[in-house]
Amino acid sequence: MALEIGQLAPSFTLIDSDKNEVSLEQQKGKNVLLLFFPLAFTGTCTQELCSMRDDIASYNAANANVFGISVDSRFVLAKFKEEQKLNFPLLSDFNKEMSKAYGSLYESFIGMNGVSKRSAFIIDKNGIVRYAEVLENAAEIPDFDKIKEVLAGLN
Repeated sequence: MALEIGQLAPSFTLIDSDKNEVSLEQQKGKNVLLLFFPLAFTGTCTQELCSMRDDIASYNAANANVFGISVDSRFVLAKFKEEQKLNFPLLSDFNKEMSKAYGSLYESFIGMNGVSKRSAFIIDKNGIVRYAEVLENAAEIPDFDKIKEVLAGLN
C-alpha cells in the first residue's frame, strides 16, 4: 500500500550497519529522509548513495537525518558503507517489514523475491509523511532537487 502525503509514517526499529538500533521515535524533533535502495554494491545504488554522501551538508543544514535502507544484511551494509565512505547510517530491513510498510518492495526483481524499490520519503519532526516517491524503475534516482525543496519548506 502506498503511503500518502499527510499521513503518519509507519513506525520502525531497524539495526544499522554499526549494530545500533534505530527507530523513527528516536528521530522526533528532526526531519528524516529515508532512501530505500535495491542492493548494495550495484551501479545505480552506489551512484545514488555516493551523491548523497557528497551533498550531505545540504541535508544537515535542513535539519534532516538521512538513512539508507535495503534488505541487505547489516554485514553487507557495513562493508558497503566502509568502501564507499558513506557518512550517514545504513539500515538493514532484512526481514522486509519496513519496505512492505512503506510500499517499497518488489515482489520480484531480476529473479529475486523481496527487494526494496528505490524510494524516498521525507518525514517531518512530528512523524508525518511530507514527501513520497516510489520508483518502479530501479535505474532511476529520486528527485533530489524536489526533496531539498520540501525539506527547505519544513524549516
